[in-house]
Amino acid sequence: MEKMLNEPVIEDIEFEEEVLSEENLFPSSRQSTGQETFELEEGIRLDVGVTDVMGKSRSFVQGLIAQECVKVNGSPKKANYKVRQGDRIEVKIPILRESVADPENIPLDILYEDEDVLVVNKRQGMVVHPAPGAWTGTLVNALLYHCHNLSGINGVLRPGIVHRIDKDTSGILVVAKNDIAHQGLAAQLKAHTMARKYRALVHGVVLEPSGTVDAPIGRDPSDRKRMAVVMHHSKPAVTHYTVLERFKETTLLEARLETGRTHQIRVHMVYIKHPVLGDPVYGPKKNRFGLQGQMLHAAHLGFEHPRSGEWMEFDVPVPKVFAELIEKLREEVS
Repeated sequence: MEKMLNEPVIEDIEFEEEVLSEENLFPSSRQSTGQETFELEEGIRLDVGVTDVMGKSRSFVQGLIAQECVKVNGSPKKANYKVRQGDRIEVKIPILRESVADPENIPLDILYEDEDVLVVNKRQGMVVHPAPGAWTGTLVNALLYHCHNLSGINGVLRPGIVHRIDKDTSGILVVAKNDIAHQGLAAQLKAHTMARKYRALVHGVVLEPSGTVDAPIGRDPSDRKRMAVVMHHSKPAVTHYTVLERFKETTLLEARLETGRTHQIRVHMVYIKHPVLGDPVYGPKKNRFGLQGQMLHAAHLGFEHPRSGEWMEFDVPVPKVFAELIEKLREEVS
């Protein structure tokens, strides 16, 4: 790999997503080579002071701070922390970890395959591509075992990956088997002509039969591992939804993506006060049904075949745990 790794997996993201270079790489993808301890001038911002001492870029240092590789008196602090007199600054110095995805004999639920594309139904709990914390057992590892050739546009850790869905979101993905197919599919994502529909079980009863959430999404300023509806440093995001069925305290929705931002459906649902059931990041802490992930399923995918131009559509039913929960909710209102 050419000194580059990608950001840890976090859902429905378009092909133009940020790719992290060695300068702003997440330190969790590195290996520690030791630790430095020093003091800084009182009143200086933590990131500014550490940048001066280390002689690195500020974005690099901010990445270290975000991953808690920089501590003050043994505790992690935010980048804008103002240093106090007597503070002891500890910095773990990492080196780049060279990583390559390896083929693994993992079963795949393949819906369609030809010389250009492969359409797969990803199970809940499977990460799409290797990233810090999940170097093996991913969809990419399985694809490398199944296919001899995949598009190389997204690098050695994401061969063939044009779009992705979160680890605990199940459903349909299209994979590019060569660069021409990748470019054609990516262009459709950029033009918003690829049809992507999801099933989502959300908290609360959604009263209106349908609606649209048009709210920009970016990093949550209070927690950069989360996304949020924010007005600055964000991208436009549009989700259309339709009520399919109402239950006692829950609603089954169809959500259609117009854009494809990180965690888009999950963030938009919590924004309208209807978080997805089982969502460990954006949902309530109380998990009434003991779910092991959000009830979100990529049920429909439509796209123009990058070689033939034929419009292709695929549908898959919700997984067993999702279907069983729907039946349980129906019983509550019967």
